[in-house]
Amino acid sequence: MRSGFYQDFAGELIGTAILVFFGCGSVAVSILFSANAGLMQIAMVWGVAVTLAIYATRHLSCAHLNPAVSLAMVAAGRMQASKLPAYLGGQFLGAFLAAALVYVLFADSIAHFEALHNMIRGTHDSIRTAMMFGEFYPNPGAGSVVSISEPGAFLAESVGTFALVFMIFNLTEGCNLGRPDNALAPLFIGATVTIIISVIAPLTQAGLNPARDLSPRLFSMLAGWGGASMQDAGFGSITVYVLGPIAGALMAAFAFTRLVEPLMNNKPCESCVSKGEEHVRAES
Repeated sequence: MRSGFYQDFAGELIGTAILVFFGCGSVAVSILFSANAGLMQIAMVWGVAVTLAIYATRHLSCAHLNPAVSLAMVAAGRMQASKLPAYLGGQFLGAFLAAALVYVLFADSIAHFEALHNMIRGTHDSIRTAMMFGEFYPNPGAGSVVSISEPGAFLAESVGTFALVFMIFNLTEGCNLGRPDNALAPLFIGATVTIIISVIAPLTQAGLNPARDLSPRLFSMLAGWGGASMQDAGFGSITVYVLGPIAGALMAAFAFTRLVEPLMNNKPCESCVSKGEEHVRAES
């Protein structure tokens, strides 16, 4: 295989592992130790984790860290479809390994929590700990306050991922005067994740990423949670947390490439640079 395959694979594996370890770890300490005061703290950890993961690995790959983002990039013509095996393989494996590490780190604490609450792993009651790995709708942590159907959950994940991918396109479009410098873009992508989680998580825990949900969920099944790891015999989990983000990401790719990008490209060239930049170019 070409060396680029291994670089892409390694970058996505490492980056997704960083993202999932810190993110799922924050959920774990919140459940086990009540370490976080509220949703915003967890959302901020996820946002910072995304930022750090991008900075750590974008010299290897494009640091998508999310199958929905990779598919959207292919749909928009920003990445060749031939790169998908390396990207998707790295993302799903990285998320699985990170989930395993979270489990190993907190295994004793999880067992103690289960014993303290008379919880048998694999039963419906164990969803309370299974949500450290995969997501559920409505969010079990919200209690009876939130009620949402499968179509509603699908819509929530689609809308959340649409917002994320749409912002990624805008933050990386060269002709967008409002975008930050490339060195700062990961900070704004992380901030976007934080905001979206703050809005969507009360409904679905805000997966927004098929690898982040499916791989840890599969690990929890192997670690003893079994059927309790899946929702609606698995169909709800796949529909909401895999197909939902993919649908939202593809719609974002369509909206940006067919609506926003043409508007940017149709502007006069001088409108894409400041007067100071024009002066520098004229002198060079």
